[in-house]
Amino acid sequence: MADNSENWDVVIVGGGLAGLSAAIYLGRAMRRTIVIDSGKSMAVWEPDVQNYLGFPEGIGGEELLHRGRKQAERYNIEFAEDEILDAIRTNDVFQLRGRAQTYSARKVILATGIFHIPPEIEGVTECLGRSMYFCKDCDGYRVQGKAIAVYGWNNEAVEYALGMLAYTPTVAIFTNSRSSQWSAQHQKWIEEYRLPVYPQKIQRLKRTEFQIRSLVLDDGTEVIVEALFATRGDVYYNKLARSLGAHVDKEGQVTIDDHMATSIPGLYAAGCVTPANCQMIIAAGDGAIAAQAINRTMFKEALESHSLKQVRARQLEKERTEPVTI
Repeated sequence: MADNSENWDVVIVGGGLAGLSAAIYLGRAMRRTIVIDSGKSMAVWEPDVQNYLGFPEGIGGEELLHRGRKQAERYNIEFAEDEILDAIRTNDVFQLRGRAQTYSARKVILATGIFHIPPEIEGVTECLGRSMYFCKDCDGYRVQGKAIAVYGWNNEAVEYALGMLAYTPTVAIFTNSRSSQWSAQHQKWIEEYRLPVYPQKIQRLKRTEFQIRSLVLDDGTEVIVEALFATRGDVYYNKLARSLGAHVDKEGQVTIDDHMATSIPGLYAAGCVTPANCQMIIAAGDGAIAAQAINRTMFKEALESHSLKQVRARQLEKERTEPVTI
């Protein structure tokens, strides 16, 4: 295994929107930073991002990542295609072991993200981002007036269905033979708003390329739907946070303070692996907050350790330090 353990100022684990945004801020702050990208950003699932500021015609998720990486490289950010397997912290220094090499840094940002669990329906993967979605806030607008299926069996599924009524009158819940787990209050809302619920198992999905046409149930019923929203749950990529002893809540989210700092000194987390609202633009903002917090902390540390004074001494010895007068 190659050794890349020279001391970076910051290692960012995750090359999604949070990680790239943090990298841009750190690069502009002249911090030696490397981004470890295993290619798991959920942004690649979204072929048409319509709610990211500055792109009135929309932009593909992969293209957004490409542009973000190019922008970070402008500020001398290094990138490694690798997957971090484990990490330790010794004497205020983090050691991260990847599949390809190891890394050492004074500060670490975990921008490891999340995985939305898709429905257990054959053929649904091909429809991701086109007619099968996970976020009503992101994609409710694009399905106005269409027949919508909400896949799930808990309170969130009911609330998703209710929320979709702002966009379309045709909304139904499909539990795929799972026992409903929503509360009595949510059942009352189902009845009050006359939301159809299909408890049968979904046998298959009919589609034309990436466009869902209908759901076929095990009793032979075929329900015409044009879009499917899943509320099956999420997997938070928190393994590294746990291995370093950072606090993780019962949902699996890495807990952070207002500066994106975790419970472990020097360890930060940003984006969808935290309790933040999992939106691309919010993830980018989280990355910026983490980077700014790290930069402020490292500046204070440089004053306290007198390392900034050493830098100034070298400048005074070798460089012009006073403006030219005429």
